[in-house]
Amino acid sequence: MEIKSNYAVKEERLAGQLKAMAHPARLAIMRELASNPQAGCTQLMEHLPLGQATVSQHLKALKEAGIIRGEVEGRRVCYCLDPKALETLHSLFHQFITESCCCGPDSGCECSCC
Repeated sequence: MEIKSNYAVKEERLAGQLKAMAHPARLAIMRELASNPQAGCTQLMEHLPLGQATVSQHLKALKEAGIIRGEVEGRRVCYCLDPKALETLHSLFHQFITESCCCGPDSGCECSCC
């Protein structure tokens, strides 16, 4: 039996990225990468209460979601936030919230939920 997805590509992408970010350690890693671009796993561990294997797993999840990039430099991988991915995430999330407003996106309503 084939299961069909009724979700738009943008909904699938947004959900995947939000799922990847839905862990406090991953948010902490993102915050650290924002202030320390091109950090490696060892550098991130200095600022997080996590071991190398755990940090690596979280980096992998963020990278697979397209939120961060990893660049090999010799024997280590340097990670950074992907600005285009974050811009797209922001845009998709803003669009989702706007379209989900109880008043509708073109209502002119100024309620606090928009």
